[in-house]
Amino acid sequence: MQSFLVVGGGIVGYSVALALQGLGRSVVLLDDAPSVSPASWGNAGHIAVEQVEPLASPATLRAVPKRLLARDDALSLPLRDVQHWLPFGVRLAAAARPDRFRVGKAALSTLVGAAMPAWERLVEGLCQPDLLIQDGHFVIWDRPDSAARGLRAWQGADTGTARFRPIDAGERERLTQLLGRAPAGAIRFIGSGHIASHDLLFTALRRHFVERGGVVVPGRAVHLPLTDGKAAVALADGQVLTADGVVITAGVASKPLLEGIGHKVPMIAERGYHLQSEVGRWPADLPPLVFEDRSLIVTRFRDYLRASSFVEFSHPDSPPDPAKWERLRARIRDLGLPFPLPAREWVGSRPTLPDYLPAIGRSDRASNLFYGFGHQHLGLTLGPVTGERIAALTVDQAPNLSAFDLRRFGR
Repeated sequence: MQSFLVVGGGIVGYSVALALQGLGRSVVLLDDAPSVSPASWGNAGHIAVEQVEPLASPATLRAVPKRLLARDDALSLPLRDVQHWLPFGVRLAAAARPDRFRVGKAALSTLVGAAMPAWERLVEGLCQPDLLIQDGHFVIWDRPDSAARGLRAWQGADTGTARFRPIDAGERERLTQLLGRAPAGAIRFIGSGHIASHDLLFTALRRHFVERGGVVVPGRAVHLPLTDGKAAVALADGQVLTADGVVITAGVASKPLLEGIGHKVPMIAERGYHLQSEVGRWPADLPPLVFEDRSLIVTRFRDYLRASSFVEFSHPDSPPDPAKWERLRARIRDLGLPFPLPAREWVGSRPTLPDYLPAIGRSDRASNLFYGFGHQHLGLTLGPVTGERIAALTVDQAPNLSAFDLRRFGR
């Protein structure tokens, strides 16, 4: 039986590990903090199948100056981290050229289009289909003018397998009761979804992995030593782990590992902030609400509420900005949401590459080395399908993944 070592215990790492087990592989999963929920559990829980257009786009570049000048916008470029975001921004601008955007969109659309079926297979395999809730989401606007602009933008956008429609009378009444006023505009997406609970999903993934013979090893990978064209994994405590196959799914920590053996990984920590609270009076059956004017998404999970916002191009070790949590609280208060405050604070790093495509492929530096990281805002959405693609890649049965190969950044 072939052995595999998966480095990283987030949604991508567990998805890869389970998919490899499905091929009859023996799998060890290396997690630097196995008793702590990983960074990929800090998201809004949204399965965003409507987001098939890379954020590295001409439209994004046109919007950046206005967003940076806005008094309370969600985009942040901290001066302390200019050495990280400036070169990343130059690469993003190049990736946003119309020709490269079209190629990236075609690749991302194919991957995102396969995301929901992969999620269905994952939760069925866990024997917990109720962990996936496919009830769409709402997009809401504060003002008539922004509602008109926002609707036009969505009407001109490609939303992949998702569709949207105007809210009906019953939905308008529900939103009015929640907000204390009628929304200036709102649409209902059909085809997207969200997870029932981060904690329940994480527990189910780990339990299923271990029940199938998987082993979780605590430890932090610091280097990938190469011997006879194959990679091993060196840990911070001096251990060196070997396996027939190694898969790097360590989020932002993937960058130094792969750059250490010569890959170019122009990745940045695109940090997000959230507040988590008790459910309060929030309806249990209300799907996620995206307040587009406020760059805010609020999701009701089984036993908690989470409000997420902000895009901060930074370094994963930079200290958090407490003002962002206060601004997030202010947005919740301004909207009059029944979201209990002050709420628990969290900040985490989205691993983002400048073309806003993930890195999924097989290394040309070691014959046994594979990788899957850099999923930016779509880590939860694309975790299961990435796991399936990498497992297929190990037996040379994966569809074309050239658009996601690290060699696109040079050698």
